[in-house]
Amino acid sequence: MTTQSDNETLRTITERRSIRQFQEKPVNNALIRKILDAANKAPSAHNQQSWRFIVVRGEKKQALAQLITDRASDFPKPASSILRMAARSITNAPVVIAVVNSGTLIEHGTELFKVGKDLGKDFFRTMEIQSSSSAVQNLLLAATSLGLGSVWLGILFIMKDDVRAFLGESKGEFMAVIPIGYSLKTYQAPHKKSLEYIAKYLS
Repeated sequence: MTTQSDNETLRTITERRSIRQFQEKPVNNALIRKILDAANKAPSAHNQQSWRFIVVRGEKKQALAQLITDRASDFPKPASSILRMAARSITNAPVVIAVVNSGTLIEHGTELFKVGKDLGKDFFRTMEIQSSSSAVQNLLLAATSLGLGSVWLGILFIMKDDVRAFLGESKGEFMAVIPIGYSLKTYQAPHKKSLEYIAKYLS
């Protein structure tokens, strides 16, 4: 019987952590390309691959962090605090990868399935989000398998239009911003609920 300890994929899933503090050590382009290639191999609705990956470094990365810091005060205190924390992670990371839904599935899905535009837009927008989420998970696991830390900054969705405009994407919808780098320290695994509480079996 295969166990998590001797299965490389299960081991990577178990070892993945949300890393918010990084070493001052660059991540080379070859590793970034491997991570992007893994993300691009994710399943997508009707194989439309309706995602775009944007690699952000240097001054542009710092400008993104500043944009988030500047906007943080526009939100209630809990969200504002998490936004500032996200900005610090972006500043601290040597590289950030943003994921944007391209909107192509929304554009062509109504023709494909012969459904009304209102129903189609909601349906295919959800499918694009599901597809990009699969790509992000591949990205996070690939980073872990290559000895890198990463974190999905979900809070940025509350200012998604600002982020999308900053990234220069005129169409589609911002999905994720992921700082990537070498972790500054070792993190313990977070507590997870027992399967007895969250799994349901029907037969």
